[in-house]
Amino acid sequence: MEQPAEQPPDHVARIQAAWRRERPDLDVAPQGVIGRLHRVATLLTHELCAVYARYGLGEGEFDVLAALRRAGAPYERAPGELAAHTMVTTGAATKRIDRLERAGLVTRRAATGDRRGRVVALTPAGRELIDRAFADHIRNEHRLLAALDPAEAARLEVLLTDWLARLEPADGGTPPTG
Repeated sequence: MEQPAEQPPDHVARIQAAWRRERPDLDVAPQGVIGRLHRVATLLTHELCAVYARYGLGEGEFDVLAALRRAGAPYERAPGELAAHTMVTTGAATKRIDRLERAGLVTRRAATGDRRGRVVALTPAGRELIDRAFADHIRNEHRLLAALDPAEAARLEVLLTDWLARLEPADGGTPPTG
């Protein structure tokens, strides 16, 4: 899809033009989609993290609190489950849980019936915080998506859902890295 004629070339278009000049033997067309998607993701992440910061949270802490809240009462999960639900390693999940525990937003206890296992649970303060933060987060997502009309947003969701299904491992987990 070409850019409308009335718009000057964006950052990605300028990069593509430079590569076409320097490496005319390569088809740099994929940069049009991948480069813009990457820039959109970066801008969205910045906008989302600004909301989390208003609640004293980073993106990772927000994810852990949200995963616990989505679990339903009694708002708890095993650390391994939290890692899976937030798509990070168990080590990264542990660091996030440590920070949230120090802040009084979660607790850790032995699992019922298995003293070796642990369970992470929202505290009342953690539940209250994530409920406020999530409401603000959803308002922010509506604001960000308002740049598209509803039909465009629906088409984009279908395209991204289909593309993600083709790229993501069958189990929905995080793709392997290097």
